[in-house]
Amino acid sequence: MDDFTEKDMEEALQATASMINRTEKTKRKFEPGTSQHTLQKNRLKALHIASSLLSKRLMGSEDVDCYTEEDLKNALAPITSLISKSEKAQAKLAQGTWQHTMLNNNLKALNIVLPLLTKALSETNVEIK
Repeated sequence: MDDFTEKDMEEALQATASMINRTEKTKRKFEPGTSQHTLQKNRLKALHIASSLLSKRLMGSEDVDCYTEEDLKNALAPITSLISKSEKAQAKLAQGTWQHTMLNNNLKALNIVLPLLTKALSETNVEIK
């Protein structure tokens, strides 16, 4: 996790903001209560948590007190799902296309976010003595 540069983290934050924007637009297309709407809602929450963790890390803070253990656990599945779906989609695209580049940026961001999320979750399990 410490192998990521500040530039890597800033680019990850930009890619995460872009994913949030696209997910918000997609969510509007589905009726509340449908599985697709719920999927987008869960992705949005996970991406907002990811964005916050990236921002905090860039500011030099590793404080995760604003998230419950449940919030962090619930964010893991959408993030890992996005990684898997992005890898599969990217494999079908020609290198150099804007879609391939976008997915590459998303994957870089998600692969930075996942260890941050895992670390934050492990810190919520630490008992204070």
